[in-house]
Amino acid sequence: MRVIAIINQKGGVGKTTTAVNVAAALARDGQHVLLVDLDPQAHASIHFGIEIGAEEISAYDVLTRDMALADAARRVTERFVLVPSHIDLVGAELELAERPQRETVLARKLAAYQDGFDVCLIDCAPSLGLLTVNALAAAEEIIIPLQPHFLALQGLGRLLQTVTLVRQALNPRLRVSGVVLCMHERGTKLAQEVQDDVARFLARAAPGDAWFGARVFATTIRRNIKLAECPSFGQTVFDYAPSSHGAEDYAALAREILALAAPAASPQDTSADLSTSAAVPAADAAPA
Repeated sequence: MRVIAIINQKGGVGKTTTAVNVAAALARDGQHVLLVDLDPQAHASIHFGIEIGAEEISAYDVLTRDMALADAARRVTERFVLVPSHIDLVGAELELAERPQRETVLARKLAAYQDGFDVCLIDCAPSLGLLTVNALAAAEEIIIPLQPHFLALQGLGRLLQTVTLVRQALNPRLRVSGVVLCMHERGTKLAQEVQDDVARFLARAAPGDAWFGARVFATTIRRNIKLAECPSFGQTVFDYAPSSHGAEDYAALAREILALAAPAASPQDTSADLSTSAAVPAADAAPA
């Protein structure tokens, strides 16, 4: 099973929209897909009209109460399963803080719940805290949604620094597959400049870097009002507006992701007991 983390610590860049609609597109293409909503805002879950009550099992219970992923899983379609989130997840980092092997809880849960799935996508929280570290420790690949604005570029260095630390300390097979430009306005000078800057940065990666070989995906996600509307109807863009530019773009992106060779498996050490500060860089240590 390929495990792909969809991550950007900056909010509003299309992270959850990408996770949800890529997952739906892959399922439509015949893949058996698991989507883990690891964001306390639970926007990925709301996309499917799923709002978890206080007594229902969610990703929070999986991480903090030793519940299995199978206990929280909700079948959305024949080929698509969702592990929903809940606002209580915001307190998970404090609850996990004193536990041993706290950075690898999700990795261990996924290892026991991967049979029958081709792809797992993890919708990460918009932060670089312990929830995100759990996602990175469990994943093999990272896809970074990026809005083509210069302000959106500023956090990229910090994100890659965190990826490097997690790769060194917890998950040596972790790598960045690529950057996808969202809310893209074709033909604008700014969008082209940002796209070129990101491509040049990735091209300068050394073989030891986690982003060596990463790409700017050829598919860009055009700014499309249908993508903004569909969550309020509890639907993906393929159900809400199947002929829209949003549906067309995410179908193309899913095919591009599917065409990437899955990374070679390597043994993963889940026995590390590192403090969160060892896995997450301090704010003043991150590059601009």
